[in-house]
Amino acid sequence: MRLKILATGAVAAALLLTACAAAPAPGPWNVEAAPQVTVTRADGRLTVDYHFNRDAVVWAFMDSALIDEVREPWRPRQWTVETPGVVMERRGHYDIIRSANGGPVPRHVRFSVTPQAVELEAEYKTLVFSDGAVALPTRQMDVFALGSPEAAAAVPADLNGVNLDGGPSRVTWRDLDGPVLFNGERHAELTTTGERSYVLLGQARVTPGEGLTTVMDPNLPPWIGEKIRDFAPRVGQFYMQRLGRPGAGGDKPVVMVSWNGPTERMTSMGGSVLPGLIVMSFEGTGVTRPTAEMETVSRWFIAHESAHFWLGQAVRYEFARDAWITEGGADLMAVRALKALDPAYDDRKALQEEVDDCVTLSQGRGVAGAAERGEHRAYYACGAVFAMMAEGAQKRRDGGDWFGFLRPLLDANRGDGVLSRAEWLNALTRVSGDPTLAADIGRMLDQGAADPAAEIADLFGRAGVPHRVEGGRIVLTT
Repeated sequence: MRLKILATGAVAAALLLTACAAAPAPGPWNVEAAPQVTVTRADGRLTVDYHFNRDAVVWAFMDSALIDEVREPWRPRQWTVETPGVVMERRGHYDIIRSANGGPVPRHVRFSVTPQAVELEAEYKTLVFSDGAVALPTRQMDVFALGSPEAAAAVPADLNGVNLDGGPSRVTWRDLDGPVLFNGERHAELTTTGERSYVLLGQARVTPGEGLTTVMDPNLPPWIGEKIRDFAPRVGQFYMQRLGRPGAGGDKPVVMVSWNGPTERMTSMGGSVLPGLIVMSFEGTGVTRPTAEMETVSRWFIAHESAHFWLGQAVRYEFARDAWITEGGADLMAVRALKALDPAYDDRKALQEEVDDCVTLSQGRGVAGAAERGEHRAYYACGAVFAMMAEGAQKRRDGGDWFGFLRPLLDANRGDGVLSRAEWLNALTRVSGDPTLAADIGRMLDQGAADPAAEIADLFGRAGVPHRVEGGRIVLTT
């Protein structure tokens, strides 16, 4: 899952968030259709070889995300088809390969890969290290078969619940210059299938520590590594005390951090969470020195990403349009954790930004459809606003807080690992005793509001979130 902070000039100039990726839960896989894939690094050059075990007119890549901001496919910029007669192109939401003559795709297709560190919309990105090492998401190679290019255009962007003719690829990872790194351990050669993580090809320094293991870019500004090693275990322990055990591996994660260089007039932090793994990337002159502002931002960043071991790993959303549950929930978790660990932290300012952004991003358009518009920030901002309503209702009921609302939801849904929209809203009704809260939030999710400020102010009043309205703007008072 991913949080991106980007600014030109001062850090406060812009705050852009892209929705974190979550593993889709497609319908039953036809495991016989899964190809054999070999990823090879030799002398710094990457190749990806697909060996298909049956004929198909089209193979489509499950990971076909768009590059953040420019909203263009990432794969054609980084992967080049080397096999004659094979075409890679975009159809609908997916990158596909097909034969130029309209027949079946050859059983063996080779790509040369030029990795680039670009932020993606709701997907795990490639990490590029300053010493030439590269880390790739293990599920970046998954494909499914289709009968025609036109069929690809009809496949929905959200694959949750969709039956696909394909499966997790069986991927062999090789680095002819040395062992590969997976889950903090070195392997001469590695094969992955359904695992969702990263594999690093190249040299990297692995440092076991108290509460976590770090894999740091050798040129990462030292203060960043120190902050991660100090703060990540503390915030993780806080969450564990309030919410119980995290998702798989979250009690002692591996933290992998890349450095994309001191680009002028930039302050960029990107991150995501997978089982037992926090992935981070930093770039720009704005993060080279530990100013007070940057330390606050970095702690927020770590707290948000760590929160996903609970909201994202222990439970995930049911459909991609429900990312507000995990993203907004993680935002409020981070705010409450930072305030508890640092009483000087300005939590009201952080939450005021959430309210202001939600008002802007829900006017006349539903929050659930934000991804289709490239407005992923709505999942964070409005999700946090809805979480504040749940927290207000919990406080009215028994003096509790956001964690008091969240823990029973986590415990009730650890079995299937899914926290659905209906389950979240039903919990709000149980705590508040007011079913109209859930109904009105549902309307904002599906339709937005003509006057979001008035709608949210009314919801805050009924849920017990302290605020006032000044000139039509909601102002938090505590």
